[in-house]
Amino acid sequence: MVVGGIALIGVGLRADRDDAGGGSTAAAGSPSPTGPSAAELAAQARAKQRKSLDAALKKFDATAPEFSVAVLDKKTGERYEYRGTVKYDTASIVKVQVLACLLLHAQDGDRELTASELSLAKRMIRLSDNNATTALFEHLGKVSAVTKCNQRLGLTRTTVASSWGLTRTTADDQIKLLAELVDTKGPLDADSRKLAFTLMNSVDDTQDWGVPTIAEAGEVTTVKNGWDTRTKDGGLWAINTVGRVTSKDDDVDVSIAVLSHDNASMDSGIKLVEKVAGLTRQYLKY
Repeated sequence: MVVGGIALIGVGLRADRDDAGGGSTAAAGSPSPTGPSAAELAAQARAKQRKSLDAALKKFDATAPEFSVAVLDKKTGERYEYRGTVKYDTASIVKVQVLACLLLHAQDGDRELTASELSLAKRMIRLSDNNATTALFEHLGKVSAVTKCNQRLGLTRTTVASSWGLTRTTADDQIKLLAELVDTKGPLDADSRKLAFTLMNSVDDTQDWGVPTIAEAGEVTTVKNGWDTRTKDGGLWAINTVGRVTSKDDDVDVSIAVLSHDNASMDSGIKLVEKVAGLTRQYLKY
């Protein structure tokens, strides 16, 4: 086995002036008394975006290997998912779970990561080093410990495997995990959240694909990718990407997870997950 690693439309309203009767004029930006409110129009716009994205993904799905995607817009709280609860092998995106569990493990002991733990964590996330991951997985207590940790993180549909790359997860669970990495009211403290961001924001150039490809100029990304091929699957590839896209002015703050399997090659799988991620940005307009 080879294992590697919705800003929504703001709707401005301007009421028509009723000059003909010489009556009072509605203030700019106010809805007409009988028309939909600004909130209702915004909801209609979001529904239209989601419907259009559904159609685009279904069209692509007809000719592509199976995939799932979930998106969370932290700014608005809006979520989108396509096959979000279907389970896929994690491959190396499980390393984000291992990192979160390592950070919680240290917090529980009221301590910082040891030099050895930090070194292994850097190799695991930045280089997707499998030996470093195995060392940390065993250090934490393997399946039972990581499973208990996942429960603390709210990952209800993730099943940890003794061969960690075969852990099964969903796009929805991966969005929950990404949210916990930045939630100021979540289980991870400020130092842990900062370290997770730093590592996922500084992956090796060879790991810099997937989610980062949809970022626009000036935006900041975090990412962890996963890839895996097994004889059992006829040599086909599982290709996954999870991460966040943010802007310095906080106008964009989106987490996205794209999971896939049965890709003919690693390169074609990368193209697939990047295509799906790009479609979410195109139609949800974040």
